[in-house]
Amino acid sequence: MVNDSIRCKEMLVITDSGENLGVLTRAKALQEADKRGMDLVIVSPDANPPVAKMMDYSRFRFEQQKKLKEMKKKQKISILQEIQLSPTIEKHDFETKIRKAKTILEKGNKVKISLRFYGRMIVHQDLGKEVIDRFVDSLTDVSVLESPVKLDNRTLFAVIAPKKE
Repeated sequence: MVNDSIRCKEMLVITDSGENLGVLTRAKALQEADKRGMDLVIVSPDANPPVAKMMDYSRFRFEQQKKLKEMKKKQKISILQEIQLSPTIEKHDFETKIRKAKTILEKGNKVKISLRFYGRMIVHQDLGKEVIDRFVDSLTDVSVLESPVKLDNRTLFAVIAPKKE
């Protein structure tokens, strides 16, 4: 609540320098803030009496928005990208998928490795698990296993994340 939107009859008023002016009525507090060229802002509405501070409100809002922008800049969003394998994958295809996974991990993104069983391949889940384990082992220098190998219906999957430096 700022200036005229304040509904309290009395409040404890603090100046921008931190000086305590004591408990003042709403009209007197607004008059004092106006005399100093400041805005009156309720800082603690739950206190008894509520605490109001004199400050340049537009500058305060600008500083808050600036802090939010800085926090958003420093925030890192991680994307989960999927690489699909097959239980009968050939050596060259396997190496190509490893190179692709390395580029994804170097960008700082996570990789979901999925292996889908078609038809009667589901009988040989151990072959699929070996393929995924071999894939994860070949990327241990640049990644960390985040989620171990799991079976979901006809799909085996695991999630790896880039190593922290």
